[in-house]
This record gives sequence, C-alpha cells and structure tokens, in this order.
Amino acid sequence: MATASFKGESPYARRDERVHHPSDVKYGQFLDQVQGTSSGQEPLRVALIGVGRAGGIHLQNLVSSPSFRLMYVVEADEAKFPQIQKLVDSGCVVTADLNQPLSDIDVEACIICTPTFTHCEIVLQTLKAGKAVFCEKPIGESVEETKRCYDTASDTGNVLFCAFQRRWDPTFADIQRRVRKGEAGHVQIIKSISRDSPLPSIDYLRISGGIFHDCMVHDIDMQCWVIGELPCEVYTMANAQIPEIADIHDYDNVVTTLRFPSGTLGIINVNRFAAYGYDQRLEVFGSKAMFEADNGRPNTCLTSASDSLSRVPIFHSFPSRYEVAYAAEMESFARIVRKVEPLEITYRVSSAISKIADAAQWSAREGVPVDIHWTPDSIPEGYSA
Repeated sequence: MATASFKGESPYARRDERVHHPSDVKYGQFLDQVQGTSSGQEPLRVALIGVGRAGGIHLQNLVSSPSFRLMYVVEADEAKFPQIQKLVDSGCVVTADLNQPLSDIDVEACIICTPTFTHCEIVLQTLKAGKAVFCEKPIGESVEETKRCYDTASDTGNVLFCAFQRRWDPTFADIQRRVRKGEAGHVQIIKSISRDSPLPSIDYLRISGGIFHDCMVHDIDMQCWVIGELPCEVYTMANAQIPEIADIHDYDNVVTTLRFPSGTLGIINVNRFAAYGYDQRLEVFGSKAMFEADNGRPNTCLTSASDSLSRVPIFHSFPSRYEVAYAAEMESFARIVRKVEPLEITYRVSSAISKIADAAQWSAREGVPVDIHWTPDSIPEGYSA
C-alpha cells in the first residue's frame, strides 16, 4: 500500500476535459467521419479517372469517406467494370467515356490517376470543363506542360492539386513541423531511402516516366519540404542492376546528393526493388537533434525464441505503407476545394520538384554535377534558395 497515496482522483472526474494526443491521426480521422464531413459541408461530388495502382487506393477512400459522393468512375479497361461496380454505390456510373463526367454540371471535381503521359491533356480538359482537379504526380512530363496546367487552373479559377501523399504521412509530417520549429537546429544532413516493392512490371516502367520522375520526385519533395530550402547543386550516380530495366534504358539503382545554399547536404537512395519489403526511411541530422522515420510493420508481434528475436517483415508495398497518408491527403483535397484549407503544393512547388528531378537525371546520364539556379519568382512561399 506504499503507493496508495498517489492514486489521485477518479479518472471520471475530468473525463470530458481529456483529449487524445494529436499524433493519433487515425483517431482524428475516425472523429471526422462519425461527427460529419471533414470540410463541414456537403460531400464533394467527384469522378475518379483511372483505376490502376493509385486509382484503386483512391477508389476505396472515396467510397468510404462521408466527405465525398462518387458519381463516376472512368476506366479504359472494361474488364475491370464488374469489380468496380461491386465497390461503388448503385448511383455511381462506371464508364470508359471521359466526356460523361466532364459534361455533367453536378460533378465538382475529378481525381486523375491515369498513366503519367496522359496527365497534362486530361488535366487541361477537366479544368476547362469547370472542375477542380486532384492529379497524381507529376502534373506534366515537363516544366512547360506543368506551367500550362497551372496557368489554365488560374485562368479558370479551379483548384489544381498535385498529389504527393508522403506529406500526409504522420511521421514525416511530424518531423517536418519539428524541423521548421527549429527543434533539430541547423540541419546538416538529410537522408532518405526509397526502395520499391513489389517489383513493378516492365509494361508499367515503360510508361512510368522513368525512375527520377516516377520515384525520386517524392524524395526531392520530402527533403525540400522538410527543411524549407531548394538545392543549388545535384550529383547523381546510377546504374541498372536488373537486365530488363537496362533494356528499356532506365535505372534501378540510384544515389543522388543535393547541396543546399545553407550548407545542408541531402542524400537520396532510390531502388526499384527490395526483396524484404517496401523500404521508406528518413533521417534528419541537425546541430541540436536527429529525427528518424523508420519502416512500419503489419503488426507489432515480437517473437522470442531460444536463439533469436524476430518480427514480421515491413509493409510489402505502398498501399499498406501509406494507407493513412492517402486517406488524409484526399480529405485535405476536399477541404481545399471548399476553401477551408489553403493549397500548399502550388505551381512553384511542382515545377521546382520537376526541375530538380530533371537535373538529377541529366547528372546521371552525363556523370557530372549540375548547378541549379533559381529566380525570385520561382521560389515557393515558405522556401529559400
């Protein structure tokens, strides 16, 4: 009974005053759903265009969220129609005709998840039809295409949202907030690892836009967003360890270094295949502290045997690794369209990421460092260069 005096009052005494810690993002999402839509308004009436790798994730989130009313699903492969129709409400139209949702005045926004080479054309069509746009990265295959899309969004007054879902990962977002508050001090090294799993098909890789614009753009965005700075130099070493990837003139094994004006050094390691799972890590080393984002796992069971300790492998692929991030990203889009939340991934952000990816790719091909120059009107708000 030595500790009885520390017992304190009943936990029911202040039950209504207690709130959950903000790091529990899933509980926050639960409250959003049971208390009403995240925007506090009517569900956003949307069409989903493309049900491939990312589109399948967004389809599940759209049908499960009260923030959205899914009116159309557009998919070129009609063999997928029966499975899609099992997931959507009876009032949702499943079609191969893009003109149907674009001509429907009740549709407020379109979620574009088609192959990269189709993005620019579909984004332009959708914006001109008076719809807000959520588009998987990249918006276009070049800085020029990206600018055309954002200029059209500005001219038509419609939202153009470029999807970089890692920003909504709870761990990455926490690190970014703490770095921007100065808790790490001056960041000396920022290092990210992105190793894909499962091995993508060659058919996909042929239309992916290449490893720099398909994969590394996420790491480029992450590093610049976390420290709030754009690099002044990049240098890349890359090769193809997998013969089939070499045959399509792409890389599967890449290391890029970034030099930032403040003295921060960035290191990005991207690989097309990791046999042990979907490897996504981030380390920020500063003068005051170091932050690390490690891989998640499907469960937390620790097995203790006479000669070993073991856990289940890390998540197998991006739908499970970024489940929370994808859902939070889509809710953010609804709030942005409803003007409840500002749009942070602007033209300047998107074009800067593309410019850096172009420089990294050029460095890989030429084997030399590449200087990057920024004009004042190309630097995103909240960044320096």
